[in-house]
Amino acid sequence: MMSCKAQNNSQLPVETTKQVDLSKYTGIWYEISTIPAHFQKGCRCTTAEYQLDPSGYIRVTNRCVADGKFKKIEGKAFVVKNTGNARLKVQFFWPFKGDYRIVELADDYSWAAVGSQSRKYLWVLSRNPVMADSLYNQIVAQLEKKGFITSGLVKTAQDCK
Repeated sequence: MMSCKAQNNSQLPVETTKQVDLSKYTGIWYEISTIPAHFQKGCRCTTAEYQLDPSGYIRVTNRCVADGKFKKIEGKAFVVKNTGNARLKVQFFWPFKGDYRIVELADDYSWAAVGSQSRKYLWVLSRNPVMADSLYNQIVAQLEKKGFITSGLVKTAQDCK
């Protein structure tokens, strides 16, 4: 059962970072933690790769290992206009597009936190497969201030070679 606080927070707009340089955001990100979603069931060693496409969208490739097998899904992301590139619509299956909001972002693009308006989805990402606990705890505290219920975050095993 959701608390009243959680219901109220889901109605407040999710504050995103002000501006994202997509050329700096592209590349490989390691999933440090997530609120597990059905489409990520059993995943570990999870990464997301973003590449700018000459056509104007962003190519998205998500990879993980689940049940001892390598899994990969490819999609496209489209920038929502007038959002400083901080909001995207991500599409893995036509015609459905998911809400993707860059909620927190390091000045040097070494880590990011991504969520959705519903606050049902949340990911902490890093350019490295390991993140210092002190930094992780600071990010989680910022996400809580933005109305995310972080108790559901689960750390992602990144022990693959």
